[in-house]
Amino acid sequence: MLGDALTDIQILKADRSDLDELSDFIVPFVDSGDLLPRTFDELEDLLETLFIARLNGHIVGCAALEIYNRKLCEIRSLAVDPSAQGLGIGKKLVIACVELAEQRGIYEIMAISAAEDFFKSCGFDFTLPNLKKAFFLQTRDTM
Repeated sequence: MLGDALTDIQILKADRSDLDELSDFIVPFVDSGDLLPRTFDELEDLLETLFIARLNGHIVGCAALEIYNRKLCEIRSLAVDPSAQGLGIGKKLVIACVELAEQRGIYEIMAISAAEDFFKSCGFDFTLPNLKKAFFLQTRDTM
């Protein structure tokens, strides 16, 4: 039952005991090019700002808030298991990251993603007030 599944979704701060399962969870997303690789040590360094989604006890999603300074942070490593997509898990993970940024008093949150419609549905846009835009230059070969 879909209604039951929605009540079984838990959004939690990750802890050390989640890291092995989380490392395995992200492998298919890294292999497909949807996520940048993360080492175990990098995941461990993100523990204070790393969220997981659990459904029936299993990790079905993750997201991290990478804080660059008191003004800027980024939602990174957002992934939801294809079998659990459409349940609102991605949006709940984004909300958890946004709430953490607000608690920390961070002014701006960015997300770099090909999922334009998803992030727009979460309130993100291509420009900030006063028409500020992010610009990028890639210094490595494409994958």
